[in-house]
Amino acid sequence: MTTNTFQAPEPVNDAGPDRGLVPLPESAGRALVLVGALGTLVSAFMSWTWTSEFPGDLTVYGYPAGLQILAIVAALLTLLFGVARYPVRALRGLNPNGSPAPLALAAFSAFAVCWFAAGAITVDLGGIVNLDPGAYVAVVASALALVGSLSAPAPEAAPGILPYIVKTDQPHTPPPAAAWVQRLVITAGTAVALITFTYGIGIDSDDSETFIGYVLLLVFAFLALNRSGLMDRYTAISSRHKGFAVALAFLAAVIFPFTQSNDHNANIGVNILTFGTVALGLNIVVGLTGLLDLGYVAFLGVGSYTAALVSGSEYSRFSGTEFPFWAAALTGMAVTLVFGVLIGAPTLRLRGDYLAIVTLGFGEIFRIAVNNLDGSSGPNITNGPNGISRIPDLEILGFNLGNAHTIGGFTLGRFANYFFLMLIVTAIVVTVFTRAADSRIGRSWIAIREDETAATAMGINGFRVKLVAFALGASLAGLAGTVGAHVSYSVNPAPYQFAGAAPPNSAFLLAAVVLGGMGTVNGPLLGAALLYLIPEKLGFLQNYELFAFGIALILLMRFRPEGIIANRRRQLEFHETGQLDVPQQTTLTDEPAVTKAGA
Repeated sequence: MTTNTFQAPEPVNDAGPDRGLVPLPESAGRALVLVGALGTLVSAFMSWTWTSEFPGDLTVYGYPAGLQILAIVAALLTLLFGVARYPVRALRGLNPNGSPAPLALAAFSAFAVCWFAAGAITVDLGGIVNLDPGAYVAVVASALALVGSLSAPAPEAAPGILPYIVKTDQPHTPPPAAAWVQRLVITAGTAVALITFTYGIGIDSDDSETFIGYVLLLVFAFLALNRSGLMDRYTAISSRHKGFAVALAFLAAVIFPFTQSNDHNANIGVNILTFGTVALGLNIVVGLTGLLDLGYVAFLGVGSYTAALVSGSEYSRFSGTEFPFWAAALTGMAVTLVFGVLIGAPTLRLRGDYLAIVTLGFGEIFRIAVNNLDGSSGPNITNGPNGISRIPDLEILGFNLGNAHTIGGFTLGRFANYFFLMLIVTAIVVTVFTRAADSRIGRSWIAIREDETAATAMGINGFRVKLVAFALGASLAGLAGTVGAHVSYSVNPAPYQFAGAAPPNSAFLLAAVVLGGMGTVNGPLLGAALLYLIPEKLGFLQNYELFAFGIALILLMRFRPEGIIANRRRQLEFHETGQLDVPQQTTLTDEPAVTKAGA
């Protein structure tokens, strides 16, 4: 009986001059990669333009900024995979899959950043004459690295993700790293994620050029790491030390407000956590149970309006009533749960498009109803289109979240305080989601999603199971809404529609779940972060949000239908048999050789 170990495929050999996309000898390709990457690094310490009018101030020698910093990161990534291209056994771990694709993607990230920067300087400042020597060096060097990367020979068989999951009995398999080394890897990965997010959220909204370069680098760097197999290795290590990884992720989120000097960035963090938490609730309905809900944002509105009515606002119908936060939160959850049951009970016997149409109608009914409860068209409860304003800040255990506080020399503003509160709410929702997904009811949700008829035949009460999912998802959205009402000072009917308004809306939440990865915990959080941060930093996209969402979803369905963070079950479902090939030498313990993912 063998132990669980991981066997990486052999690295690509130095085979033939004409096997890459570019017909160059292998040694010449390696030289071009190294020269191009080093040239890109050097160019980042030179001036790219003569005037500081271009965002980022790229005029200083020896002091990289803005797009130059991104070029440095891309060049270092290219060097990493360029070194891994050498047939040295000690470097094999830099590219476990042995594929040339990671090097090409890393080189393309540097190429994209440098050429985009040169093009942006030319367009913004009115001509190529505005380019300084550093920009020319960056353009030429990044192109050389890309050409060299495309000369890499293709492997005989491109291994997929399965070799790092199954067991192997190969005698030369290296032993797994020590536990402390694996925890060190998780710590380093968490630190890189925190630095990456902090840098992106800190880019000025007026500096759209730098943010576009940031997105380009992020996309191609992720693709390179994923194709290399490093992401699969990191995921496997994090799974072995799940508690440690979760604790570090929470710690990184706690550290985030201390890295920000601008409270506006903390406000962005609060909104991302709010929308991500609501998307997690929708993930129960859509990702785990397979019910298409197009009016889910209405439950967020129910929670927000409930908190606004009982939190002491002078514009509330019950202005003399002021619940403490915990009571307001429980009231918001209870009211949304009741609404979830009332809406779900008569509609969840429908399936597919019919259910989607009914939930879409519920979302519109909610918005129209709160818009008309103004005292003239209906009872005066919600103050109609004016909404309920001047919702007081929360005070918890004598700690007023509306006031700035100094902790350890760091000044935390109003939004930083609410960020910590929303982080606790997110932790509660994540715990509820994971516990529910791993429970008996969670397995019933998945069975309903896969085949409701078969699940019913096996004794699962489909209606009751779906109603529980609907009610639980609604109550989690209501919990997030109670905090959101205090953060924004007011609530009004405008945001609670299917699409067209600023986030959150139902289209935004559904796109966050699909983009991030249905059925996962991290997926909706990542999807909400991307879909909120990109329009926030790229102001010219705010009028084209639906168009941008549509393009993103089309590309996602074509290239990664399981989402950015893939659920393993869905990843195997969305790929045809043969796309995730396993090398012949990889075997299951005490089983015959496995050659296909679907075997």
